[in-house]
Order: sequence, then C-alpha cells, then structure tokens
Amino acid sequence: MEKSALPVWRRPLTHCSIEHMFEANLEALDARETLAAAARLQEQRDQIDVELIEHALHFADLHPDPATVAGHTSPLPGGERGKVYGGPGCPGVAEFAPAEFGAVTGRGKVAAAHYIGQALALRHRLPETWEQVRNGHAVEWKARQIATACLSLSEAAAAIVDRRVAHIVDTVTPLRLERIVQAAKWQADPEAARAEAEKKACERGVWVGRTDDHGTTVLFVRAPTGGVIRLNATIGQIADALAVLGDTDPIDQRRAKAVGIVADPALAHELLQVAQHLARANTAPTPAPASDVPDGSPGSNVPQDDWMPGPASDNAGAAAQTKAPEQTKAPAQTKPPARDREVVETADADATTCEPVTMADPTVAVTDSGRQMDDAAHRELAGKVAAIKQASHRDGIGAGSRPARTVLYVHLTDQTLYAEEGVARVEGFGPALVTRLSELLGHDRIVVQPVIDLNDDTISVDAYEIPHRMRERIKLRYPVEQFPYGTAETGINTDLDHITPYAKDGPPGQTNTSNLAPLGRLSHRIKTYGGWTATRLDGDTLEWTTRYGFKLHVTHRGTYLLHDKPAGSLHDKPAGLLRDKPAAPDRHLPNG
Repeated sequence: MEKSALPVWRRPLTHCSIEHMFEANLEALDARETLAAAARLQEQRDQIDVELIEHALHFADLHPDPATVAGHTSPLPGGERGKVYGGPGCPGVAEFAPAEFGAVTGRGKVAAAHYIGQALALRHRLPETWEQVRNGHAVEWKARQIATACLSLSEAAAAIVDRRVAHIVDTVTPLRLERIVQAAKWQADPEAARAEAEKKACERGVWVGRTDDHGTTVLFVRAPTGGVIRLNATIGQIADALAVLGDTDPIDQRRAKAVGIVADPALAHELLQVAQHLARANTAPTPAPASDVPDGSPGSNVPQDDWMPGPASDNAGAAAQTKAPEQTKAPAQTKPPARDREVVETADADATTCEPVTMADPTVAVTDSGRQMDDAAHRELAGKVAAIKQASHRDGIGAGSRPARTVLYVHLTDQTLYAEEGVARVEGFGPALVTRLSELLGHDRIVVQPVIDLNDDTISVDAYEIPHRMRERIKLRYPVEQFPYGTAETGINTDLDHITPYAKDGPPGQTNTSNLAPLGRLSHRIKTYGGWTATRLDGDTLEWTTRYGFKLHVTHRGTYLLHDKPAGSLHDKPAGLLRDKPAAPDRHLPNG
C-alpha cells in the first residue's frame, strides 16, 4: 500500500476516525497497543490544534480593522475600533471579533484576543516556524509561546529569531527552547533586549497572590534590597517577641503571624517594647526598688509578675496577663546566640528601627520548638496581643489616631453559621474554613453590619442613576462579571448594564436589580455596540446571543454554550455580509 505524503496527523481527520477514537475497546489492548493508540490520539489532537489556529486566522481575516473597510465612518465614542494583537507587521483586527471567537471555543475575550494574536504572529512574523507547524514538525503550543516571547520585537528581529529556532521547536525541551529563544532575541536586537532587561530590573511592587483552601495567601514583594532586609529583620523580631509571649509555634509560623502585626505599626511597636521589657525582666539579677519605679509599670523589672498593658476601660474586661518563662540555674550569656537575633547594618542614616528583642538567658532565648499550640493556647496568645493592641492605640504611638477601616465581605449560609464549621467565601480571596475566620479578622475591632439578604424581592428606583445600595447588592449577588467566560471581579466601580436599555420616557422602576448586570468596560461596549444581546431568564441565568446568533447561558456555575443551530438569519448570510450595522446603542455607556 502506498503511504500518504502527508504526516500521519496532517491527513484529513474524518468522522469515521473520530468515532474510532471512542469505540476502541481498551480492555482488549496490551501495553504496547495502548501506547500506540495514545500516540495516534495525540497526533489527531495536534492536527485539531493546528486546524483551530487556521480557523482563528480565517476569522481574523473576515474581521479586519474597521478603518480599512470601504465606506467606513468614524465610530461613535466607545464603538468598535481596530487593534493589532500579534505585534508589528500583523494586520489590524476588529476589536470585538475575539469575543465572538472565544464564545464558541471556551475562551474569555482577552484570552481569545491573545490566541488570535499568536496565530497572526506565526503567519506574519514567524513564517518558517509556522510552516513547520503546518507540516507537522512542530507542535502549535510551543510555536505560540515563541510568538508571545517575540511580541515586543521588530519584524526584522523576529525574523532572526524565526530562522534560529524554526527547525528545533520539537527537538529540544521547552525550558531549553525558552533559553534559546531568549538568546536569539538578544542577538536579534541587543539594544531592545538591554532596555527590556533594565525595565524588568526596575519593576517593583507588592502583589497579592491566590488564596488556598487553608486560608493562606501568598504575598509577592519586589522592592529595594535594603528595604527587604529591614522588613525581614522586623518580621524576625516580632516572631521572637511572640515567642516571649508564649507562642510555641514553629518559627516560620510565627514569622507568618508577624506579617499581620507589621500591618499595624502601633501594635508592632508596642509588642516589641513589651517583649523587650519581659526579656530584660527575666535576666535582671534583682528587682528594682518599689520606691524608685511604680510597681507594674513598663519601666520596672519585675521577675515574677510581668508587666502587661491594662484594659482600655473599666468595661473592657480584665487585661490579658502573661507569665514569663521560669528562670533556671543556667548561666546567663553575654550575648544571645546568633540565630536568636538579627542585626541589620545599613547606610540609611534616616532609618529608624526598633531595638532587636534579645534574651540573655538560654531558657528564654527563642527556639524553634516545633510544638503546635492548642486552641486554648492560641486564644490566650490572641488575648495578650489584643490587650497590647488596645494599649498601643490608647497610650502608645497610636493614641489619638483613627484606626484604618477595612470592609470585609464574608459569604456563608445560616447552616454554617449555626454549626460553627464549614466553608465561607471571603470576597476577593476565595473559600476559607469558618474556623479560620478569627485568624482572618486578626485583633481588629469588629463592626458587624446588617446581613444583606440577597433573596429579598427585587428593589428598584425610578432614575437612570444607580444608587450605592443597589450597587452593593449587585456586587454581592454577582461576584464576577456576567459576560461569557468573564473573569473580571465585580467591584463597586464596575459598569452596571441595563439589560433592557433604559428609556427616558419609559415606565418607572426600569433601574432594578433584575435589570442590571455587572460587565467589564470592554464587555459593556461589545453589548452596546457589537450586536450582542442579553436576556435575564431568572435571578441566576443571563442568556447571551452573539452577533452571529450563538447562544450562551451565564450562571453562577459558569458559562454554557448552547449547541443548537445559531438563531436568526445571520447564520445563513455569506461571509461578506456578516458585518451588519449594530443595533442602536444605549448611549449611557458608563452605567448601562
């Protein structure tokens, strides 16, 4: 039998071959046959991936930059414009087109624009790599990564990278390929590479990462080295201070707790002062005379009953008390072990730091005992820290200042509230165990706001403007924008679209919680100017109909593409007639 000239996976993928994929009796296959079948499936998948890129390119060709279309007129403010997604040398694409492509391929509008940009970059800027992909000698996902890496390069520089890597895309590991691409970029445009490296080196900031199932969130800090050293030292000092107060958790956990304390400078300062006092009290040879220093004051050396801040008022309850670790007969050291203190030397003469917490007695020195604290110990420690915080804002450096307010939205059911266990959703951070909420709230004063019952009947106003209380309800009911595959979190300033456009002379109550949907600005523009429509089916479901008649349902569970034949006559029109004039827009774009 004569073999096809095309690679196996570049041969046409017929309906029969697709059916054969799922009809194979896996139980009848041995190990070698299973591997051979898996290889064939991978080949077919690679073919489908390439064909999807070709469809993305064709769809982009059908939607050029509106400014290049004959008879084009200037768009209305907020109307569709052309955008270049693939880098210099790529043609412009109508801005709303990627959202349509993403709707039928399971991508958000931004991800779809990125995908189309990668496809255009392969065809226009990396032709040799694209040819390798089409011939089956390079997998498309690696090629798309190369396109993204070269996005900032000029056409000429991208061509150099293309020639360098086109024939090795599939022969080296992804990590090695990444390094080769990086080296090729430097060779192609040294000045641009140097400028990019310098820009990267100057990027600084603090970013909050994702929250895991245990209420732990990652914090990324990219800051001047001197500042990071000082912050690290302060966190270490606070971790030591917590140990002085009786915290026996491992050092890493104490350092993690210190992050929350650093957030309150007055508390951090007072805590370090108390810990220094306790440490000195435990190493003093004799107590100070009562006539010199008032008993129990912060300046006294009291080896038995250590000083702790008192209650904020007579009605605040008894102050948390603490006992210093008992003295032993071990000899005092002239200085603490190196691992128990951290010394920071800096040329910054204006920097002010608290004196490190150092303990001379080895029985008091901070050690990583690794003993987990039980619930009672945690509550006792929390009481001590709360008392110190009250004192810091009553008599310390925080006196007279107004504590910063943080509004925290916690979503939980009545069953979870009564059972005191289960999972709650903390807005902006994700799920958290109810037992971790006290850790989340920290030692702050808590103001309990009335519960907003989202099951109440629809509320409305007779004006176009949307009041804050209505925005609040929409924000709580729909935490993510209600656009297909939307990812933007609903904030207090998110656009709220009138699903049925507001009519100035229409009936009262048009602005109501059932007729409002949170949308990102681009999503709002697509609905207003791009020919998309939305219909509220119920309190949870918003049905979208795209410009070309595809229907999608957006619920709190996500986005569902309905696989029926697209509605309307657009589906039957020739490609050249698909760019119809959009419906009359709702001109009140900022709010819908």
